[in-house]
Amino acid sequence: MKTTLSIIKADIGSIGGHIMPSKKLIKRVIEYVESEGKKLVTDFFVSHTGDDIAILFAHTNGVGYEQLHKLAWDAFIAGTEVAKKQGLYGAGQDLLKDSFSGNVKGMGPAVAEMEFEERPNEPFVMFAADKTDPGAYNLPLYLMFCDPMYNSGLILSPNMAKGFRFVIMDVAHTEGDKVIELNAPEELYDIAALLRDNERYVVESVWSRETGEIAAVACTSRLHNIAGKYTGKDDPVMLVRCQGPFPATGEVLAPFNLGHYVAGFMRGSHTGPLMPVKMNSSVSFFDGPPVVSAMGFCVHEQKLTEAADCFDHPYWDYIRNNVSRKATEIRQQGFSGAAMLPYSELEYGGIVKKMEKLEPKFKVRG
Repeated sequence: MKTTLSIIKADIGSIGGHIMPSKKLIKRVIEYVESEGKKLVTDFFVSHTGDDIAILFAHTNGVGYEQLHKLAWDAFIAGTEVAKKQGLYGAGQDLLKDSFSGNVKGMGPAVAEMEFEERPNEPFVMFAADKTDPGAYNLPLYLMFCDPMYNSGLILSPNMAKGFRFVIMDVAHTEGDKVIELNAPEELYDIAALLRDNERYVVESVWSRETGEIAAVACTSRLHNIAGKYTGKDDPVMLVRCQGPFPATGEVLAPFNLGHYVAGFMRGSHTGPLMPVKMNSSVSFFDGPPVVSAMGFCVHEQKLTEAADCFDHPYWDYIRNNVSRKATEIRQQGFSGAAMLPYSELEYGGIVKKMEKLEPKFKVRG
């Protein structure tokens, strides 16, 4: 029997603006899944990153299972009711539809799912990010699966000698899933050429060419493509299997020491470094900086171990200090140049209206 792991994540209300969900809100989501999910899931885990709540499910129903997605949707609806009663900011803001329609993908919440035959030991890492978009995982995925400077197993382990296959989506194409499959290392430069553009080309999944098994999966939905207007950044999730034919856990985590610059930060409209944070961390500076948490698990017979907080270690305190410095430096540049996203990516409508007002005032000199 195959095991399915599903992460579904949404911002349904936060204390003090975009800081963190309330304890009552989180408790309600947990209680709902416990009471209504007994026949659907074999195990689950709830955490928050910034102001987003993520539910990790272990089950046997495969990816895209309608009843599981409805369980998550209804849990978020129940949580939203608590958020409204408490007067939390942005209650239900990531629930973009009025009613459930078969699958939460395309309805607002971030989703990442994978199905596989369990190994005798099955370690994996769940990533959850806030104040950024799905392209934030492009560079880490490239480094952990393509670059022997970060993944020494590519030259030391025979299990990874054949490399990996990348499935990359053009998220600007909204009429359907437009994807390309490229192999590393043969098509490494082609992969790099696409992943350079985090806002258009996003890694959907990575597969082992040695075994044919799925190695990683990330969410690809962009909320402003779904809703046609600003709805907040996409706050993406990702699952990565570790060890054996896959990168070791340390090789999966290593790329996050860069604190690489991503889209997001305040109003989803700026550039900032991605900070690795402890589980259940809030956001603070300039609605950020963009943050990512990493929780390690083993799953056995569809049962999850407790979470190991991968970024709760003194080494990552040093990285957080470096990222804080990078965030401070780019914020000193304010709205100018690379510190703010290009006009095509700005998610707040005010500047669009401002430009429409200014355009007629331009004159072409003779």
